[in-house]
Formats: sequence, structure tokens, C-alpha cells
Amino acid sequence: MKITDLPRGPEQRKHDVLARLEKESDVWVASADEEGLPCLVALWFVWDGEALWLSTRPTNPTGRNLRNGKRTRLAFGDTRDVVLIDGDVEAFTAQDVPVAAAEAFLAKTGWDPRRQGTSYGYFRVRPHAVQAWHEEHELPGRHLMRDGAWIV
Repeated sequence: MKITDLPRGPEQRKHDVLARLEKESDVWVASADEEGLPCLVALWFVWDGEALWLSTRPTNPTGRNLRNGKRTRLAFGDTRDVVLIDGDVEAFTAQDVPVAAAEAFLAKTGWDPRRQGTSYGYFRVRPHAVQAWHEEHELPGRHLMRDGAWIV
């Protein structure tokens, strides 16, 4: 998309976001510890239609931050096709993760963190805000979800 192209309408933006949630494999995961030290990593994810499921070691900085801070910002793409998702996080062990979520994660990524024993956990991210835009001319209208509800 070029800045001279017409901005997408809100319904098209929502459609594009949902398509990316289905097809993308990786998402940037931003978190911070209790002192505000930021951490940014890319993780595999799966979208179940309501939440994103991530997996990482619960003992690494990202796992601790997600578990303790209970929130994250996720980002897709490059600087000219931005999707930002702010979400609330719930942590699960490999033993208590819902089977459907773990099986969907395995089907999409080809990797089963449950087979790693207790060294990996799962994190469900329920979006409460979603923004999407291409270039500066799409900044107006970039908010697609607020307070956990789609506004388009």
C-alpha cells in the first residue's frame, strides 16, 4: 500500500487483522518486569477466534513478565502494515492448558510444548484493544477494538 492509496475502511481493516491472525505464525511480544525493564521477543502463536495462545518457558524473562504482569502488547508486521494488540494474559502449565488450545498450537506450529515436560508453559492473551494501520494516512480510525469489544 502507498500513502497515495485511499485508506481502508474499518470493516476492511478488521477483516485484514483477522486474516493475519489466521495466517501469521509469529508475533512480537512486549512485556515488562515489576521494575519496568522491557522485554521484546518473537513467539509462535495460534488464534482460537477469541484469544492468542503463546508458549515459552515460564522461567525466562518473557514467561515471568507475562505470568506476573498479566498483560502484554503484541505486534505484527513491518512499520507500513501495523497491527497492535493489547491484551490480558492468563498463564497455564503444560498439564493444565486446555487440550483444544494445545492441539491447535501443535497443528499450526508442528511443535508440542507439552512434550517438553514442565519446562514450557502456555499463555492465553485475550485482546482488549486492537489497532491497525498502513502508513500515516490510516492513523485516523486505527482503533478497531476497545475494552475487549470490536467497535467495527
